[in-house]
Amino acid sequence: MRLAGKRIAWGVTGSHCSLEEVLPQVRQVREEGAEVTPVFSNSVQTTATRFGTPQQWLDAFAQAAGHPPITRIEEAEPIGPKRLFDAMIISPCTGNTLAKLALAVNDTPVLMAAKAVIRNGGPVVLAISTNDALGANAKNLGLLLNAKNIYFVPFGQDNPEQKPNSLVAEWELTIDALVAALSGRQLQPVLVARQQRAVR
Repeated sequence: MRLAGKRIAWGVTGSHCSLEEVLPQVRQVREEGAEVTPVFSNSVQTTATRFGTPQQWLDAFAQAAGHPPITRIEEAEPIGPKRLFDAMIISPCTGNTLAKLALAVNDTPVLMAAKAVIRNGGPVVLAISTNDALGANAKNLGLLLNAKNIYFVPFGQDNPEQKPNSLVAEWELTIDALVAALSGRQLQPVLVARQQRAVR
């Protein structure tokens, strides 16, 4: 098991159309031996969409991870001083979270947890899912691609004809990216030819 004994914080942000695709990766990370704790953004905790209600997602991720989620900034604050996690993955990572992380904004439980892990020199792995990664958010993506302790699950365009600025992580590479990040290495190639998916 490649992640035996590792403590992983799993940030969940509001790319609601991707949540169902991310859940299997949480289970697989656990199967690799990791202890996983979900950390929820405010958006996922408060916004009901056609993809599900906040309570449905809280329950689903808690069950997949085997731990109750962190849902408040003050719950995430001790992560740093207590060194609660070896690494963090934010999956899915919205453009909003991407931008805030690039600009050191710290106003959600997910961002507080990421700040805490980085404070301790641990890796934060981003599995992006955003419609503006090649648009207004491209500058933030560029900043984070060159930031210390930030790594990415390889990503590609999910529907270049209908959403030319959209990038989505290749979810199946989550574990490989996390293992590489824990050894201080970015999984390559970062840019992949991703299977096209319908507009959601």
